[in-house]
Amino acid sequence: MSDTTKSARARVQRTAVVMGREVQSRIYRNGVFGRRPVVPVEPAALEAAAHRRMSPEAWSYVDGGAGQQRTVRANLEAFDRHRIVPRMLVDVEQRDASVELFGRRLPAPLLFAPIGVLEMAHPEAERAVATAARNLGLPMVISTQGSVPMEETAAALGDSPRWFQLYWSRDDAVVDSFLARAEAIGSEAIVVTLDTHVLGWRTHDLDVAYLPFARAEGIAQYTSDPTFRALAEQRAANPTGEATPRPTLAAVKALISMARHYPGGLLDNLRSPVPRAAVETFLEVFSRSSLTWSDLDYLRARTTLPILLKGIQDPRDAALAVEHGVDGIIVSNHGGRQVDGAIGSLDALTGIVAEVDCRVPVLFDSGVLSGADAFKALALGARAVLVGRPWVYGLALAGAEGTQAVMEHIWAELDLTMALVGASTLEEITPDLLA
Repeated sequence: MSDTTKSARARVQRTAVVMGREVQSRIYRNGVFGRRPVVPVEPAALEAAAHRRMSPEAWSYVDGGAGQQRTVRANLEAFDRHRIVPRMLVDVEQRDASVELFGRRLPAPLLFAPIGVLEMAHPEAERAVATAARNLGLPMVISTQGSVPMEETAAALGDSPRWFQLYWSRDDAVVDSFLARAEAIGSEAIVVTLDTHVLGWRTHDLDVAYLPFARAEGIAQYTSDPTFRALAEQRAANPTGEATPRPTLAAVKALISMARHYPGGLLDNLRSPVPRAAVETFLEVFSRSSLTWSDLDYLRARTTLPILLKGIQDPRDAALAVEHGVDGIIVSNHGGRQVDGAIGSLDALTGIVAEVDCRVPVLFDSGVLSGADAFKALALGARAVLVGRPWVYGLALAGAEGTQAVMEHIWAELDLTMALVGASTLEEITPDLLA
């Protein structure tokens, strides 16, 4: 074992043991000198503070769900229905929350969920999140709908783990290019999001008439991709021969904002139709509703990385996923953003865990606001959990520092919950600890 590997393992073991008390004590020590946490610790206060900070359009996009928000509520209510039953007189002086996933030992069963259009929350977007993830040693799942090209995000991550979330484009060449780039930046898994091949009826976004992608936001993975650029340039060439209209002010602004992601000297010509063509091309190739289970063979033939399917809610789909050779499942309803009135994600977890029967790891996503929530998902069989909205709130309030603080708080509460319940390792977080 190399010195680097030994050092990394020692860091994982040390952090896993001391996280809860260390974070808690630091906050109280700072309080002696009149310093409060960089972001609110209580989830509702964190959300309220982010609401005040973000624009109405950004808040609608990040916080809103589908329809009447019933699935968003269902996610939270599912956690409320499960109650923790602590056990006493268990030696938990030494605790280890680390977990191994796809050959990598992680210090905690927590991942930064893939969330797009982070430029709406903070100008540093994925760069700030990558800094937080690197400091904590937790994996970041890089979104296809990023505000920063994946290569820049990877540079900010350093040697910290990263996965890549794939929205399966209608254009296979774009899919191939994204996979190749994901491998080149050191991704350790591919997360295929299944539940967003069309956008759900998102009433909050519709009320403000706001779709970020139509304004060239959240499409940096595309505008930095050579295959996609070729498609956009073909469209921009206007092969029909029609006169190119004078660009609007919005198009010019989009051009300027995209220039850093789009090589080729676009700023040399502010009349260029490329920004408009890029948006139109994106809207055309973004997603594919014709995918079936047999299409997974296409993906498997093009990458050696582990493939996880995100969006599974039915045990029958979990069985098909295993049958078709996927390496992991993420139980998720997209944070309640796609189908109004759908099953709460936690309610779906138990049946899927039973169906999979340890053949592949089952991860959990949707509705995790705290370390206690993460504990409940782990007790019901999740191998790890993905956290989304809370760290976006932290990002909006304090950039990388706020993002890191939110995940530290969740991690610390998970560690302290383990101590108070009587579990010293993740293997000891079992269903019998829930009522």
